Amino acid sequence: MTPSTSPPRISVADFRRLLAEQHPFAEVLGVQITDIGYGTARAILPARDAHQRLGGIVAGPMLMGLADLALYAAVVGATGQAGAVTASLTINFLRKSPAGAVVAEARLLKTGRLAAGEVMLHGEHATDPVAHIVSTWSVPAP
Repeated sequence: MTPSTSPPRISVADFRRLLAEQHPFAEVLGVQITDIGYGTARAILPARDAHQRLGGIVAGPMLMGLADLALYAAVVGATGQAGAVTASLTINFLRKSPAGAVVAEARLLKTGRLAAGEVMLHGEHATDPVAHIVSTWSVPAP
């Protein structure tokens, strides 16, 4: 998917309301959606002791949840379809996460009835990626 100058089909404020009303698990993780574009999104998993595993690194399931929510925001931003669901998600852990918050940068590579995208995760104050995620989404018809 090439970068688009089209506006996103949902605002950050409306997406936050959608999460609060229909996806309460997002609040449990504390993920903050900071930006949504047409097929792009940025999200932050705040630093919390509850997100860590043995050794003081962020646990894999927390990183997977962050990536899934970030790509969901990108999918809804491009399609406007809040009923989209994850069809597959593959995560490649590249290094242990640094102390602090983790940032997700999501972008769609293809949209349609099946959307495909990727997410890069990195520490809030680091540029080296912590994980690379690829995911496909089933998007309902408008």
